[in-house]
Amino acid sequence: MPSTHVLANLFTSLQNAELRNKKECMVIPASKLASEVLRVLQKRRYVGEFEFIDDGVGGKLRIQLLGRINKTGVISPRFPLKKDELVAWEHRYLPAVGVGTLIVSTPFGVMSHADAQAKGVGGRLLGYVY
Repeated sequence: MPSTHVLANLFTSLQNAELRNKKECMVIPASKLASEVLRVLQKRRYVGEFEFIDDGVGGKLRIQLLGRINKTGVISPRFPLKKDELVAWEHRYLPAVGVGTLIVSTPFGVMSHADAQAKGVGGRLLGYVY
């Protein structure tokens, strides 16, 4: 049966592998959105290198884990947010100010909430990690 929510599968696989102290994780299926989210996580140093493996069906992602993820979660439905609402959502989903990252899909691409605040843009919430 095909996966209906690729981001939920990605976040769950990352958290389960981190809890078991694994060094790498395989996520099936892969998507462009999952790759963009992983780029944000890589930039924030939650994961190491990752690669797309084309298996002819849906693809796979092999992700190197650094042992820095405590909790991940997908935010569903993808709530719309304005640029001045980022702090309120940060208080709602993250344990403390400055701890963790909200992942936001903006017109300028997928980015962290800190980058969205710096650019002064809003978007839709995808998930969180800390």
